[in-house]
Amino acid sequence: MTLLDNDQLTTMLHKLYDRTTEAMFFFGANGEILSMNEAAKEIIEPALYEKMLQGEADAMCLTCRGFTSEDEQMTCVSCFMEKPQQTLSSFQLYLETKDLGVQPYSATYQVLDKDNHVSMLMLRNLTRQTETSEILHQKLRMQQVILAQENERKRISRELHDSVAQEMLSSLVDLRVLKYMGMTDKALEKLRQTEGSLMRLLDEIRHLSVELRPAVLDDFGLEAAFRTHIKNLEKNYGLYVHFESDLRERRYEGAIETVAYRIGQEAILNSMKYAQVEDVFLTLSEADGQLQIKVFDEGVGFDVNDFTPQGTGLGLYGMKERVELVGGNLTINSSQQEGTTVQATIPLKKERATSENHNS
Repeated sequence: MTLLDNDQLTTMLHKLYDRTTEAMFFFGANGEILSMNEAAKEIIEPALYEKMLQGEADAMCLTCRGFTSEDEQMTCVSCFMEKPQQTLSSFQLYLETKDLGVQPYSATYQVLDKDNHVSMLMLRNLTRQTETSEILHQKLRMQQVILAQENERKRISRELHDSVAQEMLSSLVDLRVLKYMGMTDKALEKLRQTEGSLMRLLDEIRHLSVELRPAVLDDFGLEAAFRTHIKNLEKNYGLYVHFESDLRERRYEGAIETVAYRIGQEAILNSMKYAQVEDVFLTLSEADGQLQIKVFDEGVGFDVNDFTPQGTGLGLYGMKERVELVGGNLTINSSQQEGTTVQATIPLKKERATSENHNS
């Protein structure tokens, strides 16, 4: 490899200065602008550009809105321009730009010539990286919120099943013992009514426990959880769900199973509440490394382009948020009087062993 001589290196540095997308500013002893490259000119308001070139001291202050410190997002305290003898390797700076308003930049400040007090500031726009980082943080926060919700649902579900339901069963046993202790007919009738009320309440508690977080989902997977859910729907609401699945005992990552179950649960609930039907169709399938959940009804439907949410209006948005957190897609097709189809497709990152593999 042939090393560049001084003239060649100077030429290359001039090309870099002219062609780089990073803004470069050169300052004198009092913070006046000595030179700026084309990338720098493009982000400065024309009126400010002319003013900055007139040799005004601290010219950068005309467009700078502060740098990010440990205490503030945008501050001018201990400005890097006040101590040009120091070198700041990297920091975040905000500029008022020509077309886009205040924008974040990754900045590097270098003292090039101590004797002549010449320094340089290089800037790289961070807008896209900042937006990407914010989207990622939002997703992570949403994942944490949903995980916390599911854990709390699980805790309450177990508390209802293991504590409240067991206490009620104990009370029912005590009531049945009282029937054999010699009572008047009137008292016995009242006892039977109370026993019936407690039985109905116990059923409600068990149903609520399953709705909060079905243990069968954690123990046996999606197909078993949906079969249990469908039995409860048919028993309590008279809704008939036509269920097809080729998953059998197949297991997936916990987050994927939870999202798939909640989407199917919410879609069936929406059909039951708004579609005015007695039959709903649910399909679970896996193909080409993707899990698909499809819920279809032949109900009244709605205009997806002009949709005014009924109730809280959070169901559809909640489904969309959940499926995006696991990298999936949600599509909703509906038209008035022609039914509604909700379909979620989730890429499978990890597959857990089947129950057979657990037992082997």
